[in-house]
Amino acid sequence: MREEGSGKREEGNVMRGSSSEMPDRVIPSGARDLHVPRELWIERLGRVAYTDALELQRSLARARISGVVDQDVLLLVEHPPVVTLGRASRGQQHLLASPALLAERGIELFEVERGGDVTFHGPGQLVGYPIIDLKRHKKDLHWYLRQIEQTLIDALAPLGIVAERNVGYTGVWTQGRKIASIGVHARDWVTWHGFALNVTTDLSYFDVMVPCGIQAVTMTSVEREVGASGTSVDRVADGVSQAMAAVFGLETREPAAGWLEDVLNRTDNVRYAR
Repeated sequence: MREEGSGKREEGNVMRGSSSEMPDRVIPSGARDLHVPRELWIERLGRVAYTDALELQRSLARARISGVVDQDVLLLVEHPPVVTLGRASRGQQHLLASPALLAERGIELFEVERGGDVTFHGPGQLVGYPIIDLKRHKKDLHWYLRQIEQTLIDALAPLGIVAERNVGYTGVWTQGRKIASIGVHARDWVTWHGFALNVTTDLSYFDVMVPCGIQAVTMTSVEREVGASGTSVDRVADGVSQAMAAVFGLETREPAAGWLEDVLNRTDNVRYAR
């Protein structure tokens, strides 16, 4: 089992944890054990601190692995300004600003378990964290990354943006400019981390790095490509949710209020290696 990241296609070992007894499942309203549909649960969290979103992803991944959650999940968030370093980054080689300068600009810095190099998350950017059990789809992370790319390509088309892949790299481009980065991690074929799509993002934040470790890359956004009129993270989130469900052959559902708290309570005693 392998993982890939947001820049050049990098591979690495994925850690596995021990199995545990399966707790009770959380089943969405209207679904029952005998006829559970194949769904994509959509959870829009708004502006969330990066550390909080990271711990939530890990908890949901544990819940998906253990069976507490029996459907795939898509978390949609925005973050305060943050730079993350993936497993393909070599220290801070591709950071062009010192930690002190980052702090002056209000940018936090984290090293995380996802594949890929250095990237930025911040306001005006739609960040999606799919918690997908690939055992129900295809046990192939290369395939999975291409599906995430296709999701974003399909979601951008109705906005008037002709998006594409860039052979040899992971992510989504338009007319040679990079509009979305992708970096994932998986254990027992359950994914977390995900994609970052620039919508109304302040692109000057990317000046503090070599984005995704790709020299001379030009970053862009939905706003830069089509103008500000009608452009919003919420509008783009609608399209991405529908596109992901279509690409993965799932039905979208917004689960009942309080389901996340229920999941977290049931997985408090379930711990796995990252």
